[in-house]
Amino acid sequence: MMEEMRYLTFALGKGRLASQTLELLEKIGITCEEMKDKKSRKLVFVNEERKLRFFLAKGLDVPTYVEYGAADIGVAGKDTILEENRRVYEVMDLGFGKCRMCVCGPQSSMELLKHHERIRVASKYPNIAKDYFYNKKHQTVDIIRLNGSVELGPIVGLSDVIVDIVETGSTLKENGLAVLEEICPLSARMIVNQVSMQMQTERIKKLIYEIREHLQQPG
Repeated sequence: MMEEMRYLTFALGKGRLASQTLELLEKIGITCEEMKDKKSRKLVFVNEERKLRFFLAKGLDVPTYVEYGAADIGVAGKDTILEENRRVYEVMDLGFGKCRMCVCGPQSSMELLKHHERIRVASKYPNIAKDYFYNKKHQTVDIIRLNGSVELGPIVGLSDVIVDIVETGSTLKENGLAVLEEICPLSARMIVNQVSMQMQTERIKKLIYEIREHLQQPG
């Protein structure tokens, strides 16, 4: 007798990322009607037909759920994956949620970046900031972790520059700041638990294949 197929579990970052992922899955025929019920207080949703489970988590926690195997598959922004630095396989760029991680500040701070001076950098992403300045620019910096509007950093004199996500750059402009250096492009990525990848290879590969096929279609 064939052993019963276990559920494959997805962790999705709450908000836009989750809705865009679900839209994408619908296009390849994977629906989860339960999740569309806005009034639902459920935390875990199921697609019985494909034996899939979905749960919503805070974006920053998605790589943690995946590393520890509480989720087989996760969808998170590249910024979160870099910042959290968990042991997971990044298997695919889903192509949405595109933006950039940049060093920003007043134009006058451009000089400080050229001469490798010791400067103060404010960011919600201290690990990404540290990696960039220490390992790529070989510049010694003091990193200040902020949780709220990092744009305030240079304006009130807390920091010389900030490291932050830039989508359109309009918030920066409004506050007299500009992109000074680009660190890396960002977008939503699919990540997979390392053990699941070995134990559930066929199912996960089939899913990746279906999504990839859809993403490669013109238009």
